[in-house]
Amino acid sequence: MDKKDLMRRAIQLSDESVERGGGPFGAVIARNGKIIAEGSNSVTLNCDPTAHAEVTAIRNAAQKIGSFDLSGCEIYTSCEPCPMCFGAIYWAHLDKIYYANNRKDAAKIGFDDDFIYHEIKLSHKEREKASESLLRKEALEVFKKWQQKEDRTEY
Repeated sequence: MDKKDLMRRAIQLSDESVERGGGPFGAVIARNGKIIAEGSNSVTLNCDPTAHAEVTAIRNAAQKIGSFDLSGCEIYTSCEPCPMCFGAIYWAHLDKIYYANNRKDAAKIGFDDDFIYHEIKLSHKEREKASESLLRKEALEVFKKWQQKEDRTEY
């Protein structure tokens, strides 16, 4: 499949999601023009705020190939990824992101993530959601343990 075919499939998945009562988002992960995995938005259907199309596709691809490293794959998504999905794409090591609708298009229909992009830039004290560090010394002990573990799997 070429890039346009893969994007059309992502768009088709977004349309099918709307028909099922999900959000209007779909994603395809492909390697060398072949679909590895797909996903659509099921936030409301599964009562899972992380069930975005991109995250679902990443989970499905990782399960299918048996690795958390999706290097060599590309993602085709019906809309520019939100900050959570953008982060997941980087953690999955996907090579490239292709998107159809942009985040301004999404904002026009009620999916406005700009406040999150803004919050990320702020210091902890300036953010809308309060955060506080607790028991850092205890938690650092686990980090030290992991760091000293010779058979750890790094990612």
